[in-house]
Amino acid sequence: MSCSLTLLLLLLIPPSSLQGAALWRRGNRVSSINACQQTEAADGGLTVRCSGLRLTQIPAGLSNHTSRLFLNKNRLRSLPAFCFSDLFLLDELDLSHNQLSSLEPGCFSGLASSLRYLDLSSNQLTTLDPAVLGGLQVQANLSQNPWLCDCSMQMSLPQLDLDLSSLEKVICQTSDLPNLGAVGLPLVVLVQDWDLCQSVRRSTDFLTLITMLLWFVMLVSYLVHYIRHNEVVARRHMEYLKFLESRDPFRPQ
Repeated sequence: MSCSLTLLLLLLIPPSSLQGAALWRRGNRVSSINACQQTEAADGGLTVRCSGLRLTQIPAGLSNHTSRLFLNKNRLRSLPAFCFSDLFLLDELDLSHNQLSSLEPGCFSGLASSLRYLDLSSNQLTTLDPAVLGGLQVQANLSQNPWLCDCSMQMSLPQLDLDLSSLEKVICQTSDLPNLGAVGLPLVVLVQDWDLCQSVRRSTDFLTLITMLLWFVMLVSYLVHYIRHNEVVARRHMEYLKFLESRDPFRPQ
């Protein structure tokens, strides 16, 4: 009787629920790829969807024909080095809505020539590390992360090849300039006006100050010249009046 009841329950429960339950119990990286949905495109590339499976690690056994990989809505906290190095055809990688706070250098190694879109939105990332993202010429979604805009972030920007529209989505959640309106600004806008390594405004403002100072000096110089010129003119006028007075024949002797 119990065997019949168990068999009936197995028939009623959807297979995807059984796979998710198995993943939840074991957390086995080898079996986790079996829970992912795989679809083959006309060009032979695979789309692998492992979304919402509560994964805590990158699934093992991913085919090197994978061109699109969706690992969003899982529980990934970090990416180890070389975790995607065999996926040399990978064009799109979705890691959004995880708990990523650590990306080890080399975690995207091997993807520079193929990867075109990277979604890291809605994670716990605080800094852009050139050792992680350096060399990736991709369009990246970096929004909804608690970015810390500091000196290291400023130094990282020139070393990144990310699309400009991607960097515009790096919004400062905390900053070394908290009282100067930095929080809530895009990093690329902030570093145009501020040197985060010295906590001072950029040289453009310094040049503006110098220009204003020069204009002020010129104005003062002009006023001094104008006053002195008027003094000379007034003196000559007085001398001329005295000369006319001395030549006046009706002047009393």
